[in-house]
Amino acid sequence: MRLTAWLVLLLLCSNELQALHTTDSVKKHSTWFFSWGYTRAWYAKSTLHLTDLSSRYHTVSNTNHYYDLYFEKVTATDRPDFDKIRDVVNLTIPQFVFRLGCRLNAKWDFEFNYDHTKYIVNDYQSVRMHGQWFHKSIDTLIVLDPKKLLHFEHSDGANFALFNAVRKIPILKNIKTGTAEWVIKTGVGFVYPRTDITLFGERLNNKWHVAGVIAGLESGLRYDFFKRWRMECCAKTSYANYSSCLVVGAGSGTARHKLLSAQVIATLGYCF
Repeated sequence: MRLTAWLVLLLLCSNELQALHTTDSVKKHSTWFFSWGYTRAWYAKSTLHLTDLSSRYHTVSNTNHYYDLYFEKVTATDRPDFDKIRDVVNLTIPQFVFRLGCRLNAKWDFEFNYDHTKYIVNDYQSVRMHGQWFHKSIDTLIVLDPKKLLHFEHSDGANFALFNAVRKIPILKNIKTGTAEWVIKTGVGFVYPRTDITLFGERLNNKWHVAGVIAGLESGLRYDFFKRWRMECCAKTSYANYSSCLVVGAGSGTARHKLLSAQVIATLGYCF
């Protein structure tokens, strides 16, 4: 009887340990993480297409509110504003990034990835401008004078938002100081800019809104330390189609451009 009792007790303990292991496994595979950091960005040349045809059926109107213009091979830079980081209340002014994700298993994570990058068209560059300006065709080389012709920026954010699948490749495992992984992130999402534009001397800093779609690929080194802390250093490239930026016009001005970008990103995060 004693042997039987011991066997029953061992069986119950075994079942309990298995249940705890299963619970711990589920918990482990459901770990959430959040990280915050900053980025630098570089942009390829792009074509800006600015349109407002709200006055096309009127013979008398503000000429600045009838245009369908292309600005070819426009160059632009970012604006990191890293000097603002030292002031805690201004942490969101620089080009910040954050990630919110969930560990699915040993090989895969899912992550929401947001980059507050800034896109600033370089003033006084010479570009080709062509299209329609108040019922007249135009095709000429022109200098982008920010006061008289055009200044264009997504300075309150070009704002890339992506939903990423994250593939993890172990580099260092089971070491006391932490673990290292190589991560590859790929995903799609949307862009959420606020466009600040001066066109023909008229300025408008418009509202934030969803203005198009984006696809991205990111890769780099992830290091987990002290069990719950995480650092990442990554490089990223993305292709965005801004199909409906809000700009100067009689209620219907829009800008379109397709944007190829490259970034370097550093973040610090916490797993919970």
